[in-house]
Amino acid sequence: MSDPVSALNNATYAAGIAEIKEIGPVGMITLRGDLSSKPVQKAAMAAAGVKMPEQRQCLTDGGKGIAWMSPDELLIMCPYSDALATLDDLNTALAKSHALAVNVSDARAVFEVSGPYAREVMAKVAPVDLAPSQFTAGMIRRTRIAQVPAAFWMPQDDVFRVVCFRSVAQYVFDVLSIAAQPGSEVGAF
Repeated sequence: MSDPVSALNNATYAAGIAEIKEIGPVGMITLRGDLSSKPVQKAAMAAAGVKMPEQRQCLTDGGKGIAWMSPDELLIMCPYSDALATLDDLNTALAKSHALAVNVSDARAVFEVSGPYAREVMAKVAPVDLAPSQFTAGMIRRTRIAQVPAAFWMPQDDVFRVVCFRSVAQYVFDVLSIAAQPGSEVGAF
C-alpha cells in the first residue's frame, strides 16, 4: 500500500491577512440514513467519539468529529489511517439498519484558513452571513466557495476548516489565497 498524498502536497500561503494551508489527508466517511434512528446515532457517535450534532453543527475533538451535512447525511471525520477500520466498524454496527457509509477520504481536500482576518477572507468567497453573531465556532455551512461546492466550519475562533472535492482543490486554494492578499482587509468584522 502506498502512502496517501494530499491534493496539493500541503500547500501553504502565509504572506497575506490570513494563513491558508492544505492540512493533508483526513479520514472522511459519509453516512446516509435516518439521523433520528438510535442505531445510526449510536454508530456515528462511537465512530467519532463525540455526541450527535444538531442541524448545521460540527462537533470535533482532536482528529475526530461529526458534521451535520443534511437531514439524512453526516460527515464522520477521523485520522486518515483509521478510515478503513472506522468504516468497517460503522458497517458492522449498521448491518441491520437502512444506512449507507462510504469512505470519501481520497475524494476530498481539506484547508485551514486562520488568523484574525480569517472571517473576512471567508466572507469574500462564500454567500454566508459570517457576522460573529450569526456564525460561531461549532457551526457548519454547506455552500459554495466562489464557483464550487464546499463546506466549512469553525473549530475555534479565527480558524475555519474548508472541505471541497479534490478535483477543485487548486481552484479553492487559489481563491482563498487571493482573498487573503496583503492589504485586502475590508474591516467588516
